[in-house]
Amino acid sequence: MFINATDSHNDNDTFSCYDPSVVGYRYFGVLWGSLVTVVGTVGNILTILAFATDRRLRTNFNVLIVNLAVADLLYCAALQPVSVDSYLHLYWRGSAAWCRLFGLLLFLSNSVSILTLCLIAVGRYILIARRPLFQRLFSGRSLALLLLSTWALGLASFGPLWPYYVFTQQVCTCSFHRTRGRPYTTVLLFLYFFLGLGCVGLFYLLIYCQVRQASGALKKYRLSRRSSRRKPTPAEGDSGITSGTVTQSSELSNSSAVAPKLPKEPSADPAPRPTQEGEKQRPKQDDDGEFARVTRMCFTVFICFTCCFVPFILLNVADRANRAPQAVHMFCANLTWLNSCINPVLYAAMNRQFSQAYRALLTRATWPLTALCGR
Repeated sequence: MFINATDSHNDNDTFSCYDPSVVGYRYFGVLWGSLVTVVGTVGNILTILAFATDRRLRTNFNVLIVNLAVADLLYCAALQPVSVDSYLHLYWRGSAAWCRLFGLLLFLSNSVSILTLCLIAVGRYILIARRPLFQRLFSGRSLALLLLSTWALGLASFGPLWPYYVFTQQVCTCSFHRTRGRPYTTVLLFLYFFLGLGCVGLFYLLIYCQVRQASGALKKYRLSRRSSRRKPTPAEGDSGITSGTVTQSSELSNSSAVAPKLPKEPSADPAPRPTQEGEKQRPKQDDDGEFARVTRMCFTVFICFTCCFVPFILLNVADRANRAPQAVHMFCANLTWLNSCINPVLYAAMNRQFSQAYRALLTRATWPLTALCGR
């Protein structure tokens, strides 16, 4: 049925991406795009609601996570269903104006994601290297300005390309023209995808080096203290207990000075959490472990984003003459779809607080159905 429908279109039609080689492949694109739409929409909505409803998640740093979720939700809920429709019919069924708006929103979403990943990486590094600066930049009005700047910069960057957004047959979607608009488009892609993502990788490398250096210094100090320990001599007499106590206290003090400062993110909620008597001094290892887990999660998000876009970028750079099969172009474009839906899955798998918040929200949402089935 769909083959007959697409056959009726002229192959030279501006909004047609029909080609005999992709008639069968489009069903994979439709299935894949539908899965991305559902998982991405539900997952990113859960992320935003989890931040709004779970007090533990309302930290200054998680505001960046929410900004990333909003950008992904824009793509999954508003743009991905349109791409699925284009794949299903191998034809853009909207107007030329809607095609231009689609292209602008597509690159706006991607640019906000890249800029937010940059802020996340910079924020993690500043938090460990200069915590007072983190408090000033990533809280209150400063944080709000940073978030607004990601959207304003993305719009200012890709807005001037409005006349050059067209339907691209190779990937069956709307994007900017491959040749018109140069060298501006080339500079933009270099700034965002190469320089921007390169800076993200650099800051994670700096975090790794600083943590490893501090951890190595702490390990070396402990080994030296262990080797220099000796039993108290008789001349020390009753002062042995006091001496041992002073030695232990000195070691703990020096250890804390050498240990890497990996603080928990300052909460966006200024109200302090009541502590019990036995909880006055939380082990520093708990904070260190939490910092490491969150940093590992953010680094994984960055790696997934890069892996989703690298094949598509490399193909467009290497195949300027459009000699590669159209199905290959479509497949590489389909990999970029994954980026907008995978982040909530990573949060659930790598962050216990997000996982618990997701579970609570899903339980609350499905409670009427569960209660009905229980009857």
